[in-house]
Amino acid sequence: MAAAGPTRTGSSPLIELAGLQKRYGDRVAVEDLSLEVARGELLVLLGASGSGKTTTLKMVNRLVEPSRGQIWIDGRDTRDQPAHLLRRQIGYCFQQVGLFPHLSVAENVAITPVLLGWDTARIAERVDRLLGMVELDPVEFRDLWPDQLSGGQRQRVGLARALAAEPEVMLLDEPFGALDPLTRDRLQQSFLAIRRELSLTAIFVTHDMVEALLIGDRIAVMREGRLVQVGEPRQLIQQPADDYVADLMATPKRQAAAVDRLLETGSPN
Repeated sequence: MAAAGPTRTGSSPLIELAGLQKRYGDRVAVEDLSLEVARGELLVLLGASGSGKTTTLKMVNRLVEPSRGQIWIDGRDTRDQPAHLLRRQIGYCFQQVGLFPHLSVAENVAITPVLLGWDTARIAERVDRLLGMVELDPVEFRDLWPDQLSGGQRQRVGLARALAAEPEVMLLDEPFGALDPLTRDRLQQSFLAIRRELSLTAIFVTHDMVEALLIGDRIAVMREGRLVQVGEPRQLIQQPADDYVADLMATPKRQAAAVDRLLETGSPN
C-alpha cells in the first residue's frame, strides 16, 4: 500500500487533519490520517463500507472524538470550543435526513438560526431564500410537514437546514445515496450550484465511484482506516497508487466504455 501523508493543496487550507486516529477498543477505525482541504474545495472521501470515511467526517465536527491527532478549521483547533457550538458553525447533511416530524419544513430549516438567537425576520428571510435555492417553492412548502414530502424533497429540506446558519464548511455523508437515479442527479447538480454560489468548502463521503469522479475537486481514497491516495479525479484514473485504487476506478471506466459502445453499435457488449 502506498504511503499517503499530508497533502498540500497549493492554497491556504481551511480544514486541516493531522495524525488522526480513532480506536474502539482493539479495533482501529481510522489510523494516522492527515489531510488538508483548501478554501472553496470539495474533497470527496471515497471507499468501501468500513473504510473509515464516516468516522473521519464525524471527527471534524466532534460527533466522534479522535483517540489521537488534531483538527483545525480556519487555523483554530476544534477542541478550543464546546462541541455543540462548533457544530452550529458547520453544515451537516446525511442520508437519513433526520427531519423532526413535529416541526414544519420552515421550522426544521430554522432550527440552528433559532439556537443562535437570530431575529424572526432574519430567520424567515433565510428560510425562504434557502428553500428557493434547493428548488422548493417557499409558499408551497414552508408550512408542510415532513411526512407530506417525497424522499427527494426531504433531502432538499435537509440540505437547506444544513445551510441555514451560513456555514463556511459543509460535511455531507452519503446525502443522496438512498434516492432514485434521476432525483439523485438533480440534487447533485443543485448542490454543486449552491456550493459555487456560496463558496462553500465541503467534505463529501460516498462509496459511489462515479459520484466521486463527477463532483469532487479532489478525491481521498480510504481503505481499512488508512488513506491510500489523494488526487484529482483524472489522477486517480490515470495514475492509481495501487491495485485497490485501480480496481475502484475500473468500474466507472468500464461503464463509460459500455455506453460508448452502445452509442456506436447499439449494444454495450
